[in-house]
Parts: sequence; structure tokens; C-alpha cells
Amino acid sequence: MPLHFAAARSTVHSPIARALAKKAVQRAANDNGDEMAGPSPFDASTCAALRHFAKHGMSAARLAAMEAQNGYDSGDEVQYAWWLGICRTLDRQMAKRLERNLERDSALIY
Repeated sequence: MPLHFAAARSTVHSPIARALAKKAVQRAANDNGDEMAGPSPFDASTCAALRHFAKHGMSAARLAAMEAQNGYDSGDEVQYAWWLGICRTLDRQMAKRLERNLERDSALIY
């Protein structure tokens, strides 16, 4: 049985291999906060929600809802709104349920 040798194609020696070779990206995109890139496309709440998620994982929305509940119970509207926004970013349905429950509970008091 005859064997045939096919040499590897080098992009240096073969015009066809040069044409088929993938070209290197001339300038890579950089998303690590370079000053030349300008301001972040995310607002402070979104960045905080991403950091909160990175720290707490899948329980981040639940913990944010608990913090919002604590703010509401203590009468701290700023804390309530901040944590509700983070909860809404991570889990919109959970934030809606929390708002409905707090509205219902406050309606029972008055």
C-alpha cells in the first residue's frame, strides 16, 4: 500500500496558506476601565448590584430584599430605596413581591 507524504503548509512559504490563515487582531478591545474609554456605561446602582452578586452569588437578591426590608422597618427611606433598586436589578419579581407586601402591610396599619 503506497503512502503519500503531505508537508505541513507554512504561511511563510505558501500563498494559499497565507490567504487562509486568520489575521491577528490589530488592536484588542479593552474593557478594564481605561481612562481613554470614557465613563462606565453602568450607573452606580448597577455596579453595586454586580458587586453584591459577586460577593453573595445566587442569594444576593434575597439578601438585598432583606436589607430593603430592614431599611423600611427602620424608617430609612434612602436605605430602602437603595436596596430595593439592587434587588430589582437582580430579581425584578422578588422586588415587586416585596413592594406589594410592604404596601399591603402599611395599608393594614392605617
